[in-house]
Amino acid sequence: MSNITRPQLGTLSVWAGEDEYLLQGATQVPVVHSVSFGYSDMDQWLRVALGQEAGHIYSRNTNPTVHAFEEKVRLLEGAAAATSAATGMGIISSALYTFLSPGDRVVSVKDTYGGTNKIFTEFLPRLQIEVALCDTTDHAEIEAEVAKGCNVLYLESPTNPTVKVTDLARLAKAGHAVGAIVIVDNTFATPINQNPLQLGADLVLHSATKYLGGHADALGGVVCGSKELIEQIYHYREINGATLHPMAAYLLLRGMKTLHLRIKQQNESALKIAQFLESHPKIERVFYPGLESHQNHDIAKKQMRGFGGMLSFMLRENSLDAVRRFLPRLRYAHAAANLGAVETIVGPPATTSHVECTAEERQAMGIPESLIRYSTGIEDTEDLIADLEQALAGV
Repeated sequence: MSNITRPQLGTLSVWAGEDEYLLQGATQVPVVHSVSFGYSDMDQWLRVALGQEAGHIYSRNTNPTVHAFEEKVRLLEGAAAATSAATGMGIISSALYTFLSPGDRVVSVKDTYGGTNKIFTEFLPRLQIEVALCDTTDHAEIEAEVAKGCNVLYLESPTNPTVKVTDLARLAKAGHAVGAIVIVDNTFATPINQNPLQLGADLVLHSATKYLGGHADALGGVVCGSKELIEQIYHYREINGATLHPMAAYLLLRGMKTLHLRIKQQNESALKIAQFLESHPKIERVFYPGLESHQNHDIAKKQMRGFGGMLSFMLRENSLDAVRRFLPRLRYAHAAANLGAVETIVGPPATTSHVECTAEERQAMGIPESLIRYSTGIEDTEDLIADLEQALAGV
């Protein structure tokens, strides 16, 4: 990439990270399936193995296609380094287990993604790691818990599925005051709408399965930050083996070519849909950072360039039976456990974001059983609104 001026995000989405691997005139990064990489010069092989020279030796460690994907995300997030894993949870768990040891303390929020919450409530306590989970929008409570001391402050903004927003700059400052590593899950916002590193975070991670890939056909996770921190996560991941497959990396790279265009459409549609739902007599409540009624709309305006394609809402008839009647009536929406794709996707937390949790655990996290998570696709906005309108008419 040219270093004369920094390209804008749309240009980076298309071009970033690919120059090195456009081989023999190809305009697309190839899928390199080779497990190993040979060297005729033993000294060079050793230098590459020791990280003293760029190159690849074994695809569990690094791979050309995977590296191109990591570079694209790194440049979009404005980071010094990046590494990846086979899934979003693979990168989340790698980051947490890299920096937490028995006797350590981590502070986070109550309504993180269900898989992340399971690490906090089930797995870390087994290792005698203290976990403090706070009210997501109570910044004073989070700051008070951080002030007691912690090794990692883990944040997610907007959250999954209630799209709550936290003041990342404020909380990063609190974390750094006690020497904590501040990690932010940026999956819902994407690098197009938000860059947590610019707000003070040490590490920003994504479930690349979602918006980065955008086509619901590849699993992956990626984390960006300083070279020092990323090297430690990379070492944990390479030894524990949650390697991103080259074919998945290729599909994620291909999907990211349209990231800027997709997010622009999803931002616009989600806001109009949220406004439509908020005024509908059969809707009890709508959760979307772009609405002025959102609890932390002012924070979202301050730290986000767009409010994202994710929203959630509750039917006025607050029951799972109403959800059961409503979802099948939607014509332009998959009822499925995914998000961030070109197609609209819907579902309740019980079968999507928090399927691993019990109803009691979801209640403790402030997630209603009848909540509907709505991942806005790239369809025409008018068609999506009309689809919601006819579906609501049958409830």
